[in-house]
Amino acid sequence: MPARAASTPAQEPVAPPTRRYHEWSGRALGSGDARQTTPSPHWGRFAELMGASGWADLDERNRRLARQVRDNGVSYNVYADPDQPQRPWSLDLLPLIIPPEPWAHIERGVQQRMRLLEHLLADAYGPQRAVRDGFIPSSVLLGAPGYLRSMHGVEALGGQRLCVAAFDLARDADGLWWLVSQRLQAPSGLGYLLENRLTVRKLLPECFEAMPVQRLAASYRALVAHLRAHNPGGPDGHLALLTPGPYTETYFEHAYLARQLGLTLVQGSDLTVRGERLYLRTLRGLQPVHALLKRLDDEYLDPLELRADSQLGVPGLLQAVRAGQVMMANLPGAGWLESPALLGFMPALAQAWLGEALTLPTLPTWWCGERAALHDVLPRLRHCVIKPTERAALGVNPSSGAVLGHTLDERALNEWAGRIARQGEDFTVQSYLPLAHMPVWPAQATGAARGPEALQSRSYMLRVYALADGQGGWQVLPGGLARLGPSGSDTVTMQRGGSSADVWVLTQGAIDTHTRLRDAATSTTSPVGSGRHHVTSRAAENLFWLGRYTERAENTVRLAQVTLEALASEDTRGDLVTAQWLHQLCMTHGVVPWGTPSPSDHPDAKAASPLGDRLRQFERSVVLGLAPSARPDAPAGVQVASVDFNLRALRQSASHVRERLSLEHWALIDRAPQQLERRLASLRADGHLTNMDALAALRASSQELAAITGAQTDRMARDDGWRLLSIGRLIERLGFFSSVLLGALQEPGAPDTHTSADTGADANPDRTEGRNTLPAIEGDALLTLFDSMVTFQSQFAQRRDWTALVEALVLDRDNPRALAWVVHTLRGRMARLDGRERGDLGGLATSLPHPDGWPDQMRQPSLIDATDPPHQPPQLQRLATLLTHLREQAWALSESVSTAYFTHVHSGRLTH
Repeated sequence: MPARAASTPAQEPVAPPTRRYHEWSGRALGSGDARQTTPSPHWGRFAELMGASGWADLDERNRRLARQVRDNGVSYNVYADPDQPQRPWSLDLLPLIIPPEPWAHIERGVQQRMRLLEHLLADAYGPQRAVRDGFIPSSVLLGAPGYLRSMHGVEALGGQRLCVAAFDLARDADGLWWLVSQRLQAPSGLGYLLENRLTVRKLLPECFEAMPVQRLAASYRALVAHLRAHNPGGPDGHLALLTPGPYTETYFEHAYLARQLGLTLVQGSDLTVRGERLYLRTLRGLQPVHALLKRLDDEYLDPLELRADSQLGVPGLLQAVRAGQVMMANLPGAGWLESPALLGFMPALAQAWLGEALTLPTLPTWWCGERAALHDVLPRLRHCVIKPTERAALGVNPSSGAVLGHTLDERALNEWAGRIARQGEDFTVQSYLPLAHMPVWPAQATGAARGPEALQSRSYMLRVYALADGQGGWQVLPGGLARLGPSGSDTVTMQRGGSSADVWVLTQGAIDTHTRLRDAATSTTSPVGSGRHHVTSRAAENLFWLGRYTERAENTVRLAQVTLEALASEDTRGDLVTAQWLHQLCMTHGVVPWGTPSPSDHPDAKAASPLGDRLRQFERSVVLGLAPSARPDAPAGVQVASVDFNLRALRQSASHVRERLSLEHWALIDRAPQQLERRLASLRADGHLTNMDALAALRASSQELAAITGAQTDRMARDDGWRLLSIGRLIERLGFFSSVLLGALQEPGAPDTHTSADTGADANPDRTEGRNTLPAIEGDALLTLFDSMVTFQSQFAQRRDWTALVEALVLDRDNPRALAWVVHTLRGRMARLDGRERGDLGGLATSLPHPDGWPDQMRQPSLIDATDPPHQPPQLQRLATLLTHLREQAWALSESVSTAYFTHVHSGRLTH
C-alpha cells in the first residue's frame, strides 16, 4: 500500500479566512461582528451567575490574580537567568468552557489516538510493518533523530510505552476540532494547568461551584497508581521526577508536580547507575530508584549512548531501562512521533490498523520529502504553514518556528518555495486554520463598560492530556491548558508573549469531588516513595550554601548598617581606631573593595586633609559598594562580594532547592536582591545617594532577611537537609563573629593607634585610661554586629568593659549569638548528621573545642589588666588564641563537610 502524504482533500476545513469560531457566542463571526454579545448557553449561565456585582468586581479580581501568581512564585522563563527574577506565569481570569458533547468527542478522539500511537510505537521498535507495508516512508522513521535504535526490541514495564501524552487542538469556524500537533517525549503543562485551576476557582467561586465542572485529581492519582503498580520495586518502589534543573523555563512546574504527586525531584547529577540499577546519591549513601517520570527530552538522557555533551542525563541510564531495572514514563524513543511529518500518514494507518476513521482529524499535512506531496503543496504555500520536520532543521522548535504563508510577500514566498524544493525532507507544510477566539477580560476595563460588553477576545489553542490509568489504558484529563496568543496575533506560543487560561469541562454525570492527587494510604505506608526522607547530595550542598549565604547576607547588611551609623556619629569622628577597625572588617567581608584606602593610610592623611574628610570618603565607599549598579566607578574586572552579591547568591542557592521551600519563604528570597536594587535606584533618582538613603534601604533588607531566617528556623522539617542548612549558617556565624571580636580585641592594642594623625595628641581618652572599657561607639557597634544589644543590656545595663562583653558574646550558652552557644549547637548538629545518638559526639563534631572549658580560662583573674596597657595579659592572649582557632576551624570544617557529604569520594554504600 503506498504511503499517504496527506489527509484527503475532503477532510480539509472549510472556513473563509475572515471568519472564525468565537466561544462566547458559540458560532463563527466575521471581523466586523466579533464584539456581538449574545452568549452561548454555557456562557450565558456563567454571565448569569456572575451577576452585575460580579462583573463590576472583575478588575479587582484580575489584580488579585496577578498578585496570587506572583506570591505563589508561578514562573515560566523563556531563557532562565540565575541573576534575574523569574518571569511570572501568564494566566487570564476567564476560563475556556467546554460543554459535555464537544468534550465527549475530544475524549473519544484522544483515546483512539493513544491506541494508534501505542501500536505504532511498538511496531517501530519491533517488526516495523508500517514501513514494510508502505504506510510510512522509511526516512520518516529510521531517519528521524528521535528514533533510538538502541531501544529496538525493548518492552515497556506495565506494557505501555506511553504514559503521558499531550495533543494540541484547534477549532474551525464550524466548531470542529482538529489536531495540530502531539507531544510525547516529555509534554509540559500538567503542573501549570493544575495551578491555573487552583487559582481561578478561588477567584470565580460563584461560577465554579454552581456549574458542573469536572475535577482533575482522579487523573493524576491514576498516573501515580500506574507508576506504583508496574515499577520493578513494587508498590513501595521509589518514584522520582527527572528535571533538567532550575535553569529550564518550566522548572516551577517540575518542582510543583513533584511536591503534589509525592515524587522525589532529581537532576541527572543526583543519579548514578551501578550494575544496571539506578541509584540516587543521598547523604545516607546510594538509594535505589525504580521509576522516573521524565521531564527531559530523550537525546539528553544518557551521554554514553545519545548526546555525548549532555550534562543533564545519567551515564548508563538506557542500559538500566533495557535491563528492566527502572521504569520510565515515557519509555525513551517516542521523540520521532512528534515530527509534524508523521501527521499526514495517520489517517491511512488508523483505517488499516484500527478499522476506523480518525475521530479527531489531522489538519492536512504534507511531508515535502515525497515528490508527489512536494508538487501538490508548492502552489498552496500562501494558504499554509511551513514547519521544520525536525527540531534540528531550522534550529528551533517546530511549533515556535512555524512560518505563516499569508504573512509573506511574493519574494519571500518564492524564496521559501525554492528552499523547500531543494531540501524537501527538512520541511513539512500544514494547512492554515484561523484559530478560534475565546473571551478574555481586559487588564483594565475602560469607559462605562463593566459587564459582558467589556469582554475582548483572543485566539487560542487547546492542549489536552492522556494519562495512563493503571489498567492498561488511558484517562483523558477532564480539562487542559488553553494557550492564548497575544492580542491581534494568530500565533500561539508561551515563548512569544502568549498567555494561558483554565479549562472547565462540563459534565452531565457525577462530579468527582476528591481533591487528593495521590492516594493517601500509599503515601503514608510508603515513605520511600514520598521523597520526604531522601536528601540528595546536590540538594544537601545547595541547602548548606543556602544557610551560609543567608547568614553571610545578614552579616554584611548588618556590617554596612553599623559602619554607616558609626561614621555618622560625632563620637567616631574623633576616634580613628574605631574607623580603622570597621574599615578592616568592611574590606575583609566585601562591603568595600579590597584596597579601599583607610582613614589612617589615605594619601592625604599626613597632609592637610582633616580626619572628618577621610571618614566621609570611607563612608562614600561603603554607600557605593552596596550594589554593582550603585558604584559606576568600580574598577573593571573586580568582583566584590557585596551586599547585593550575597543576596543574589542566596537566591541562586535557593532556586536549586525550591521544592523544599514554602511559597512565602521562596517569595522572600526571590525578591530580596531586586528589592534592594529598586530601593537604591529610587533613592538616588537625583543622582546622589546619601548615608541616610542607604541606611533606609539596609534596614528594609535586614527586616526581609529576618523573615527569611524565621522561615528557615520554623517552617522546614528537621531532616538532614535542614541540619546542613543550619550547619552552614553556624559555620558562617562562627567565622564572622570570631573575626569581628578578634579585630576589636587586637585593634586597640596597636601602639600607634592611640594618637590622632592630625594633632599628635590622644584622640580618645578612653583609649589611654585603661583598656578594660571600650569606647561607647565601638562597644555598641560590637554588640550590634553580634545582634546582641538587647540581650546584653538586660544583663549588664550600660557596661562596655571587656569582662562583660566576653561573658555575653563568648561564654553565654543561652545566647544564640554567643560563640559558646554556636560551637555547642554546631557540635551537636554535626553529630546528629553523622548518625550518632544524642550526646554521642564524634567525627567532625570533635574538631571544635568544647566550650565547657572556656569559662575557667576567661573569667579569673580579671580579663584585662588596666595597669599594664602596652601588653596583653595571659587571659587576653588565650582569648585571642581561641578566636583565631575558632575562625580557622570554621573554614576547615566547611571543607570537611563538603568532602564528607557532597562529593561521595569515600562512599560507595548501596541501600537495596
